[in-house]
Parts: sequence; structure tokens; C-alpha cells
Amino acid sequence: MGVTSNRVEDFSSHRINTEPVMPGMEIHTVCLSPKKTTLQKLKQRLSEIFFPDDPLYRFKNQTWRKKLLLGLQFLFPIFQWAPEYRLELLRSDIISGLTIASLAIPQGISYAKLANLPPIVGLYSSFVPPLIYAILGSSSHLGVGPVSIASLIMGSMLSETVSPRDEPILYLKLAFTATFFAGLFQASLGLLRLGFVIDFLSKATLVGFMSGAAVIVSLQQLKGLLGISHFTSKMQFIPVMSSVFKHRDEWSWQTIVMGFSFLVFMLTTRHISMKRAKLFWVSAAAPLTSVILSTLLVFCLRLKTHKISFIGHLPKGLNPPSANMLYFSGPDLELAIKTGIVTGILSLTEGISVGRTFAALKNYHVDGNKEMMAIGLMNMAGSCSSCFVTTGSFSRSAVNYNAGAQTAVSNIVMATAVLVTLLFLMPLFYYTPNVILGAIIISAVIGLIDYQAAYCLWKVDKLDFLACLCSFFGVLFISVPLGLGIAVGVSVFKILLHVTRPNSLIMGNIKGTQIYHSLSRYKEASRVPSFLILAIESPIYFANSTYLQERILRWIREEDEWIKANDGSPLKCIILDMTAVTAIDTSGIDLLCELRKMLEKRSLKFVLFSCSLCWQIPSEV
Repeated sequence: MGVTSNRVEDFSSHRINTEPVMPGMEIHTVCLSPKKTTLQKLKQRLSEIFFPDDPLYRFKNQTWRKKLLLGLQFLFPIFQWAPEYRLELLRSDIISGLTIASLAIPQGISYAKLANLPPIVGLYSSFVPPLIYAILGSSSHLGVGPVSIASLIMGSMLSETVSPRDEPILYLKLAFTATFFAGLFQASLGLLRLGFVIDFLSKATLVGFMSGAAVIVSLQQLKGLLGISHFTSKMQFIPVMSSVFKHRDEWSWQTIVMGFSFLVFMLTTRHISMKRAKLFWVSAAAPLTSVILSTLLVFCLRLKTHKISFIGHLPKGLNPPSANMLYFSGPDLELAIKTGIVTGILSLTEGISVGRTFAALKNYHVDGNKEMMAIGLMNMAGSCSSCFVTTGSFSRSAVNYNAGAQTAVSNIVMATAVLVTLLFLMPLFYYTPNVILGAIIISAVIGLIDYQAAYCLWKVDKLDFLACLCSFFGVLFISVPLGLGIAVGVSVFKILLHVTRPNSLIMGNIKGTQIYHSLSRYKEASRVPSFLILAIESPIYFANSTYLQERILRWIREEDEWIKANDGSPLKCIILDMTAVTAIDTSGIDLLCELRKMLEKRSLKFVLFSCSLCWQIPSEV
């Protein structure tokens, strides 16, 4: 590692003259980058921020016809794979589509119940959105439909203000309106290429949030599993458990036996599928099998099982239009917007992460911004056709992948199966017991409790583990939205901590080499007499300049104390390794100027090494 004083002597010549500090070192003349206008710099910077993937590179040097075709493929990914679609792929897509339909039908009914919506809305939401995603989506394996977390949040946020039992029409209007704003928010993020907003939901945050939400969802289903009629609408741990034991006189042993029997059955099939991937269809078919068997059981024993409540009448027919039910004025509009944004962020995060997971397994690319627009437009259209918030479901996508899905045609097949159900099979669900819907929800969300990931966070990063705990207990004991807000706050605090308190270290020489490494990390490294070599591992700007000044002065003070204690050579030079400094602003430059003046008063030299940004630093430094 050579040490040179990187000093700008003449800005007009665009050259940096380097003077040797150590004997025997060569003098190198380094040219600066060409001058750019302010507009050119701004254009390059915005391009790096919003278009890192250069999405329009395919349009370069193409004829207008080719550009038109590429534009259609860019806006509608179905035009990419549809021309190459073969009949050999259809068989796999039909099998996978029918398989996920067997899972989507009972889950759709269950998740609508979780959102305090009529069960039929869950089926509507498994018909229109998958068709739209098949046209606009870029994932071949994403299984689209309602998901547990978005359903839970919508139900909990809306029911805090509007009772679904006392004001069902207003509640339904707010649910559709929240779905519209969720889609509008998602599509806007994709259109404006602001997908980095969802990155504030870190893995640690999501692990804690999903686990806490899974526990709350499972506890809420005790109402159905125990046969309780009067149950709290609150979503916190203490009120839910208090309600469970307060209404022990309403517990029904018939409901308990049926509910826990089918719950054990579905958890067993899930365990079998996890152990043997080829038996994925066992857990996929378990919910529909449970619905069929429990419906037959209640129908045959309906005179003796009067304490077991069932769904009742479900209307036949296609999705009725609901554009006239969108709620754009009134006192509850703010609630609908807030609910839409929160559910939109979470469903978007889940959908994109699931899509990328399965795309990585098949080695193809999923464009995050296109997915945001596809999911957003899907929800906007869904809000006008009696659907609530939908996204890519992990359970459905896993079944879709394992069933051998090749393209998004599997979503079209699933939607077709749901269509047949809506048109002809709805009377068959009349005697479906509500307890089965609760068992299906518990079996679906229990996989969201990822204790292994939490343990990994504890081993790797304690601050991430703290964010995970805050999210988990916030959801469990405060509320779902506030729990999520606390977790995001902890994640943002962690970012600010890294930004304002960057890492700095003292470097030493590896004997017999010209290699320099951290003294604390490498035992072989030793101090260079009379030199203090410091390294900064972050950009230098206003947020951390004061901290870095204090930390560098502390390094110097501690070095002086070490020299006195070990009778070493007096300190003569401070070398600041700028290799890892990728940016510096005016506050950072002021910091270097101040340090230079302070060290000159103490007769200490101040040298900048490997300063790639030296053209920004005035000659006084």
C-alpha cells in the first residue's frame, strides 16, 4: 500500500499531481474524468436511481414495427410467451391449474371470512384477478388470489370503525374502495419506478410480522373451532384469549371434535408433503377434501348437529359489477385510503418475493416494476368486479410450481374452474360448516411462523432480531397496523444508525508485505511507527461528518495513550484511507479541512490515501 498526498493543484488542467511521501515511490499523473454539464450530471444520476436496468435498451436500433412489437411485449408480457406456446405445455398447465383451483376455492371462502366479507366475495376474487394477471404478469408460477395477511389487515382495520354486522353495505363499500386504493398505490409505484419503497420492510420485519399475524389469525379462529357465537372483534392477544374463556358456556363439543379432527388431518397432510415433495398434491387437495367430507357429514347429521353453524345460501352467477359501490366521499374515505395503502404494501411485498423465489428456481427474470403494475391493475379491476385485495399466494404458487406449471395459463385454468363453481356448484356449499373454514385458515397460516429464521436473525444480527421481536409483539399485543409501524420504525432506525455511525478502523501492516489490514481483525497486522492509518468504510456527508470528526480525534488520542504506555515512536502522520468512501458532500469536505487545521496545530501531517473523489476536494486540504 503506497501512501501519497492526493492534492488538487490546478482544476483548469484536470490533473492531480501526486508527491511521494515515502522514498522510492514513483510520481504518477492521474487524469480526472471529462467535464460534464449540470444537466448531464442530473440526467445520469436520475437514470442510475430510477432506471438501473435500462428497460428501453431493447428498443435501440430497431425498426418501428419491431419497436411496436417490443412495446406490446413490454406492456403485456403475454405477447412474449403466447406466440411460442405449444400444446405440450397445455397438459401441464391444466393439471396445475385444476390442482390450485382445489386449494383456491376453500381458501377463497375462508379468507373472505377472515376479512369479515361475505364468503362469495372470496370466490369472486379467485376469478377476475387471475385472468388479468395472466395478461400483465411476468411470473409463470405465481398463483393469484386472496391471502391471509392482507385479509386479516383489511378485516381488522375496517372493523375498528365500521361494524360488518351492523353496517354490512358500508363495510362492503369500504372493502372495495380500499382494494381500489391498494391497486392504485401499487400501480403508481410500478409506473414511477419507486419499488424501493417496499424495501423498508426488511426480512427481519416481515418474519416477526408474519409470525405475529399468524398467531393472531389462529387465535381468532377459536371462535369457529369452539363454536362460540359471541366473540370479540378485537385482534389483540389478551382480548381474544379473554373472550375465549369468558364464553366457555358456548363451547360446543360437536364443533370442537369436528374442527380439531379436520385440522389434524390437514396438518398431517402438510407434514407429508413437506417430507416428500412428490406428494405435494396431498396437502393441496386436503382443504377441498375437508370441505366435501364435512359438508356431507353436516348434511347427513343435520338433525343431530344443530349446534354446528354452516355457511348457508351462496348466490350463483358471475361477479356483479361494483364500480358504483366505490366510496370516494364521506367521513370514512380516509379509513379506506389508509387500509388500502397498508394492505397494498404488504400484498405487494408478498407477491413480488414469491414470484422472484420461483423465478430463481427456474432461472428466469421477474421484473419488479412490471409486477407492481400488474398486481395494481389487477386490484383496481377487481375492486370494480366485487373482489377484495389479491396478490401472489405462497401456498398456491408452491402447489402451482410442484404441479408442473409452465406458463400463466395455469391461472386461466384455475379461474375457469372457479367460474364453473360460481355458475353451477354454489348450492353444494350450503351445509359447509364454518368450523372447517377456521381449520383451513389455521392450517394455511401456521406455516408463516418461521422460528428457524428468527433463530438465524439472533445468531447473525441482534438488531435485526430486535426488529423481529418488536414486530411480533407489536402485532400480538397492540394492533396489526401499529405492530407493522413499530417494526418499520425499528428498521428505519437501523438504517439511520448505519448512516450516521459508519464503521471506522485502524490499519496495520502485514509484516513482509505491502498489505494493510485492520488491527482488530488480523493478529498478523502491526502498527507502523510514527504513523496512524485510519480507514472509513462509508460515504462522508452531513449526517455523519460530526461523528467521524469526533471518532477520528478519539483514535488519535487513544493512539497517543498507546504510544506513551508502550514507549513507542511519537506520532507524526495521520493517513486516512479513502478507498471505501464512495461519496462526499460539502459537510464532508469541511470535516477534512477542519481536521487538517487541527492536526497542523499539533504538528501532525494529514494525508489522504486512495481518494477517488479527490477532484471534489479543494487544494487547501
